[in-house]
Amino acid sequence: MRLSRAEYKEIVRWTDHLRPTRQCMKMLKDRFPHHSQSTLLSIFSLEYQKRIKRTISMHRSPADVERYFQRYLSEAEARPTAPVLLELANEMDLSPALMARIILDRFLQDVDGGIPSKTVLNSMLKEPSLIPDQILANNIYQCTINDCCYGPLVDCIKHAIGQEHEVLLRDKLKEQNLSFLDENQLRTMGYDKTPDIILEVPVAVEGHIVHWIESKASFGDDHSHRTYLNEQFWSYWNRFGPGLVIYWYGFIGELDCQRDRGILLKDCFPTDIVTLCHATQQERTPEAPKEDKEWKKGIRRVADEKPGKKLNV
Repeated sequence: MRLSRAEYKEIVRWTDHLRPTRQCMKMLKDRFPHHSQSTLLSIFSLEYQKRIKRTISMHRSPADVERYFQRYLSEAEARPTAPVLLELANEMDLSPALMARIILDRFLQDVDGGIPSKTVLNSMLKEPSLIPDQILANNIYQCTINDCCYGPLVDCIKHAIGQEHEVLLRDKLKEQNLSFLDENQLRTMGYDKTPDIILEVPVAVEGHIVHWIESKASFGDDHSHRTYLNEQFWSYWNRFGPGLVIYWYGFIGELDCQRDRGILLKDCFPTDIVTLCHATQQERTPEAPKEDKEWKKGIRRVADEKPGKKLNV
C-alpha cells in the first residue's frame, strides 16, 4: 500500500497515545478501515519503537527500577492472580515486555546475588516456566502475550513473517521462470552483505533495470528507509548495480524518488516485468537501429505470456 505523506502523518498522529495491545490495534483498524491490518500494525510498531527509544532511559535508572520492583511485590502479594505487572506497564506507559524484562532482571539479582547473564534472562523471558517464582512467571507470560511490539513472541513472529515473504518472493520469481541466486546461495559463494535476491539475468520494471531484489516485510517510513539506504541499499547498488526494494506492507510514496539513481520501490511483486534473453541473429530485423541492439537481444513481457514461453521482438 503506497501512502501519501499526508495519509501517513494522519495515521501517526492517531497512534501517539496508543499502547501496544490488541485492543489498541482494533481501535486503529476501526479508525482506518480501508488500510490493511498489517500496514497499520507495522506503522504503529515503528512509531512506538521511536517513542520507547526516547523514553526508555527514564525507566532504567536504579531508583525507578527499585520503585517498580517494590510496587510489583506489594501488588502481587495483595492480588496474586491479577496481571499486576501488565497493569504497571500500562500505568507507566512502558512496553509490557520491557517492563517484564526490568522486573525479572531485578528479581534475579536477589536470587543469584548478582547481575544475571543475558542468556539466563532471555531464556526465562522465552520460557517463563523456568522462573522459580510462579506468580512472577505468570506475570511475565501475561506481559509477553499482550505486547505487539516487543518481546520474544513478537521477535519470533517478525522472523517468521520475514521468512514467509522471502519464500513468497522466490515463488513469484520461479513462476516467471527467472533465474536467480538467493541470500543463502550468495553466502556460500563468499558474499558477506547481500540482498535477498540477485537476478542472474537482469530485468526491467517500469522502464528501470533491476539486478537485485530486497524483501522488506514492513512499512517503509522516512527513518527506516533512510537507515536501509545508508546501511544496505546503496551498498547493494555499489556492488551489484540498480535494484528493486519491495515493502510488502507499503511505504510513503514520496520516498520512491531514487529511481533515476538505481533504486526502485514497490509494495508488491511487479506484474509487468521485461526480461532480456539472447535472440538468434536470424530473429533480429536488419532494420533495427544500431543503438537498440543491446536491448533487442530479446524482450519478453512476462505478464502477457505463459511461463516458459518466450516472445522475442
